[in-house]
Amino acid sequence: MNAAIQLARGINEEATDVKITRANDGSSSVATFFFEAPNCLSGEAQNTSEITGMFMIDEEGELVTRNVNALFANGQSKGIRAVYKMSGEYEWERFCGS
Repeated sequence: MNAAIQLARGINEEATDVKITRANDGSSSVATFFFEAPNCLSGEAQNTSEITGMFMIDEEGELVTRNVNALFANGQSKGIRAVYKMSGEYEWERFCGS
């Protein structure tokens, strides 16, 4: 199974940008994903899909965050930002796939 990111179940996405920060002592980390033109907001999908979080799916299972926000400017969609917070070494290793 290939890894996938989904904002709406069943619709795979590709992040436009990902920024990762980590505390010096490794106690916490944050990954911020930006999706400029997500598939779940285009075409027919926008009428049938419901964004309920960001789901990172791989052979080990799922990593989930509900911290997902749509970005708008002048009434137009500018994308979606999702923030995934990690605590400790285990969550960091799981996220990095090591």
